[in-house]
Amino acid sequence: MSAPQNTQAGIALMVLTSLVFAFQDGISRHLAETYNTPMVVTIRYWFFAAFVVALSARHAGGLARVIRARRPGIQILRGLILAVEINVMVFAFTKLGLVEAHAIFAAYPLLVAALSGPVLGEFVGWRRWLAIAAGFAGMLVILQPGSGVFSPWSLIPVVSATLFALYNLLTRLANRTDSAATAFFYTGTVGALAMTPLGLWLWEPMAASDWVWMGALCLTGAGGHWLLIKALDLAEASVLQPFAYLQMVFGACVGLLAFNENLRPALVAGAVIIVAAGLFTWWRERRSA
Repeated sequence: MSAPQNTQAGIALMVLTSLVFAFQDGISRHLAETYNTPMVVTIRYWFFAAFVVALSARHAGGLARVIRARRPGIQILRGLILAVEINVMVFAFTKLGLVEAHAIFAAYPLLVAALSGPVLGEFVGWRRWLAIAAGFAGMLVILQPGSGVFSPWSLIPVVSATLFALYNLLTRLANRTDSAATAFFYTGTVGALAMTPLGLWLWEPMAASDWVWMGALCLTGAGGHWLLIKALDLAEASVLQPFAYLQMVFGACVGLLAFNENLRPALVAGAVIIVAAGLFTWWRERRSA
């Protein structure tokens, strides 16, 4: 049973969710700079899968009901895409840092809007197409192709943003027939099953002190998802969506304070363009709805 709607509390929880996920990204970067990315992601998925199964068992009807998907192929595919996306993004943190990776990744809502027509059959008006074009222009401002500043590593978060956009579109498609609880179950379990063979194959001995960091990574991951669920229980997703951009802000703060990263003027300008375009797209979608 859903909790009574409380928009202010939902927004507060969404802000906290963004902060927790930013810390998770910082811990992911710290661990992935010492150990290989698939191993770090695998351990994170083990804890996440256990959390998902425990949460699903408490759902009305238990696991037997949650696991029944009308579109299992789509559920499995979206779980696999998310697992790949997480690996790509964590790898991007190690090559670019949190600030730049997050700034480029912030374009994913624009990719969702651009692909919603061919994937979901949704209509995208000319105003939203202009916003999408502006967002891509902001991405070019950050990437600066053809200049001495451009790094091929900058394309990694572009790949991550594209994968996450596909994951979001498939989630929308799956939610037409399956419950959010079913989608959440497949998100955690499919990712854990897919990552386990690779993680075990690439296993590295981990120092005792780093197991503390790994524990913190698992807790922030599960805690962030729990907060997100609670936020969505209290307020509509369309209301909370703009506050998801705070993860970029919090992630930049973690990068600046914990990893001594830098803010390039072009990066700030591009990020502002991308976020403004994303917020305009969100506003148009709400107005159209």
